[in-house]
Amino acid sequence: MSLTAEAKATLSRISTATITTVLLKKGLRNVWMRGARPLRPGQQRLVGEVFTLRFVPAREDLATPASWSSPISTRTAIEAMPEGCIAVVDAMGVSDAGIFGDILCARMAKRNVAALITDGVVRDLEGVLGTGLPVWCNGAAAPPSVAGLTFVGWGEPIGCGGVAVFPGDVVVADQDGAVLIPQALLDQVLAEGEEQERMEGWIVNEVNAGAELPGLYPMNDATKARYAAWKAKG
Repeated sequence: MSLTAEAKATLSRISTATITTVLLKKGLRNVWMRGARPLRPGQQRLVGEVFTLRFVPAREDLATPASWSSPISTRTAIEAMPEGCIAVVDAMGVSDAGIFGDILCARMAKRNVAALITDGVVRDLEGVLGTGLPVWCNGAAAPPSVAGLTFVGWGEPIGCGGVAVFPGDVVVADQDGAVLIPQALLDQVLAEGEEQERMEGWIVNEVNAGAELPGLYPMNDATKARYAAWKAKG
């Protein structure tokens, strides 16, 4: 995987809200995955390179329990997941068929997959939570995936929650949801994200001290000068 430990540590200090702001300034508006919410309250922020999986609508001759033993199956895909990746699954927003249950999530946890993110739902909710695998999804449903979906592959471009996701991209997920960082923009987010966090932290302190918002957020020239002086003091 190309995501370095240093880059991962830096991104773990940058909120998804800040990342969307940085990317918005670069013209990218569609990076937040709709429907992918943390399954467990208080889930810590996680960072990882994506491993993509894709479902299409169910077709009766393909979406059968027998398909679970096919060479092209979620089971086989899980065995191909590298340690530390974040599995991002295109389930087309289907909410009445759980794509993964406790057994599959347990195997992912055993393989040290960092997280599962999907615009769909999971099943065996209590068991999934018991595996300890961090999950961002759109809820839970009892029926299995083949009740509404056909699994077709992994390691290819997908759409998840309305966002285009390519292998090699990076995902940051926290309490606000999951945000995609295109691989080509990773260095820019790393360079600008921490400064954005620092600046907004200073602004919050100013607000708590009684400062008014006009001229503070966004900063006018006088405020920029005060902020620069504050930074210069370390």
